[in-house]
Amino acid sequence: MELNNPEEDRILTSSFETLEPIDVPTAEIVLKEIKQILDGLEITFFLHSGACLGAVRDNSIMPWDDDLDLGVIIGLNGFTEDKVGTIVSTFRENGYVTGVRYQDSHISIPLLKSSVRTDLQCHHIIKGNVYNFPGIVFPLKIFADLKEIDFLGDKYLVPNPPEEYLRLKYGKDWVIPKKIGLYEKDVLEMVPRNPLPGRAGKLKQYIIKNFMPWLAARVLVLNPGGNPVSGAEVVVAGYGSSRTDRQGYARLYIPYDFIFALGFKFGAHYEVVYEENLSKGKTYRYQADAEITSGRNFILTLED
Repeated sequence: MELNNPEEDRILTSSFETLEPIDVPTAEIVLKEIKQILDGLEITFFLHSGACLGAVRDNSIMPWDDDLDLGVIIGLNGFTEDKVGTIVSTFRENGYVTGVRYQDSHISIPLLKSSVRTDLQCHHIIKGNVYNFPGIVFPLKIFADLKEIDFLGDKYLVPNPPEEYLRLKYGKDWVIPKKIGLYEKDVLEMVPRNPLPGRAGKLKQYIIKNFMPWLAARVLVLNPGGNPVSGAEVVVAGYGSSRTDRQGYARLYIPYDFIFALGFKFGAHYEVVYEENLSKGKTYRYQADAEITSGRNFILTLED
């Protein structure tokens, strides 16, 4: 069975790049249907990230969120990797656009129906931890005994205790509602600065960035006036950081072509680009905006 096809890939990629706020009434219908399908497959899933935050803090889907976040743990509650194909085929039969994205810390199953985007993440257990975009580290025990909560007139599972999970993901101020453009820096500050376990260490990254450029990406950093910035720090969340050279270019290690969270720092400027496409061997251009330092996504331009 083919888990991916070009047309669905095109539709899914387009949905990632628009990131429109979710329509809450439609999202509630979709979430209930997804729960019904996963329950029918006897798959134990939980709400995580924004879906968990909205359910626990607000008892609702956050109207400024752009997708539904669901998770399962490979190796817990009888879930194994060979069930991924069954999930994909079942959701296709129920009218969803879907596919599979293999990443180092998890297998992502994007689901799209009625313009509502859902990301079902099947997490690997890595040295007793679970990792979540953009590189947050969670102890496995938070997912070992999931907590049942009342939500949307039904029972849903969340990490346990949910308050600790949300603190680890969003920082100590998770109880304060923050719309898109305000919470991303809090999240990035929760990601360890060094490469996470299971990912290339500093030495391997140095070799790739300096001696194997076809396996790295480059970013030209420009200030608001359009001039190159030397010495700027460019962070790839969960993978490490690089400094720009005298011409304003930074070489970045990325393990595969996908979406990453980036941080750009120089002088008093600090911007988090929470979602950005990066591909190996490509060169990109980033230009700072003097008035906007948060909330921008997919803003890098590809250099010829």
